[in-house]
Amino acid sequence: MNSIKKRLVVNFMFVIIITVVILEIFLISIIKHHYYKGLEDNLYNQLLISSDLYSRYFSDASLNENILNNVDSFWKQTSAQVQIIDLEGNVLMDSIGITPTNLGNSDDVKKALQGQKGRWLGMVDYDTVAVMSVAYPLMARGEIVGVLRFISTLREVQKEVQRIAFLFIAFGCLVIFISGFVSLILADTIVGPLKQVTLAAEKMALGDFKAKSDVKVKDEIGKLSNTLNYMASEIVKKEQLKNDFISSVSHELRTPLTSIKGWAITLKNGYEDKEMLADGLEIIEKESDRLTQMVEELLDFSKFISEKSELDYEEVDISNVMEHIKKQLTPRAVRDNISFEVTYSQLMPSTYTDENKLKQVFINLLDNAFKFTPQGGKIIFTAEFQNNEFIFKVKDTGSGISQEELPKIKEKFYKGKSSKSSNGIGLSICDEIIRLMKGQFHIYSEIDSGTEAIVKLPLREGKTT
Repeated sequence: MNSIKKRLVVNFMFVIIITVVILEIFLISIIKHHYYKGLEDNLYNQLLISSDLYSRYFSDASLNENILNNVDSFWKQTSAQVQIIDLEGNVLMDSIGITPTNLGNSDDVKKALQGQKGRWLGMVDYDTVAVMSVAYPLMARGEIVGVLRFISTLREVQKEVQRIAFLFIAFGCLVIFISGFVSLILADTIVGPLKQVTLAAEKMALGDFKAKSDVKVKDEIGKLSNTLNYMASEIVKKEQLKNDFISSVSHELRTPLTSIKGWAITLKNGYEDKEMLADGLEIIEKESDRLTQMVEELLDFSKFISEKSELDYEEVDISNVMEHIKKQLTPRAVRDNISFEVTYSQLMPSTYTDENKLKQVFINLLDNAFKFTPQGGKIIFTAEFQNNEFIFKVKDTGSGISQEELPKIKEKFYKGKSSKSSNGIGLSICDEIIRLMKGQFHIYSEIDSGTEAIVKLPLREGKTT
């Protein structure tokens, strides 16, 4: 968990630092631009005054004459370095005595000679700090006669920008520090619940499925906690069902084995007559059949659980299947004094399915109906074809199933509360077979009002889906 917390804090801090750095660069750039723009506007205003003064009062004389006689008038308006440049770009006068040179290629001078304001930033030989120059044309009788250029060092401006930048950086560092502290707290709000969920999961991994995760937050971690608790409760439930199933199967296996062993010992020790021998052998045969049926159910159940069971598709006449079921179970209905009706349409189409497994489903459902229907009761088995699907119904007038048990009867290992309930795998096998056939299986029941099982299977016109 410490590694997750570390990663969260590092990620938080990475985002915060990147955000602060970008914001700092943006703000400092704006401040720098603001101060440079202010200095430029100040120099430009001074240039306008000096240029206007020249055009008003000195335009009658030539530029060289004005430099000789009235040069002081140009730098009285400013504390900046002043240069006067002729039309060829030659420096005619510099207020700080810099050796005259040609500035015809300077961007600000070029623009000024075109009648526009020009600005230039750069380094000069006589200063260690960058300077800003602003140039503007000198006009006489409506014509450009030269260029007036004001130059100012950026030393003070840069000092002010650096001071403000230092304040911004200090404030940014404070923000990063506070954000780092808050990130630790926020990381704990995520890692803390994860620790609780992990602790509960570790207990469950050791077999303590009664352990619960008490995280109550309404987010993905809370959902994980609820899912973990639900998983544990389902494991406990399935474990209980499995234990009940094993207990039930053990009991059902013990009963026929006891009978077989008892009669085997009796017959081994001798018998009085052939009637006793016949009775003993008949009981051994019936109990062996019961054992065989239970083993076959367990094998089928094992195949379905491991998802290794496959359907053997063949063309099946549903009418023949219904008639076969009727003939097979009618003797049992007569013996148990139960009315057994089988109805179906003779015009139902054939379908491709696994005939043996389909019979297994019907016999299982009808076997349950016979078990829970008392003498004098009634069982109706019907089949019909509607909307391109077969609908089979098994309806009885038996004892019914409680609403509490009804949602569970198709669950694996579930054994009903009734003493007539068997090992708890019959209906789950039916459900798996119907699922493989892409069908639907529903059971409706009420106590003392009977039960109705409905199976819906789609028509298959070939072996491929």
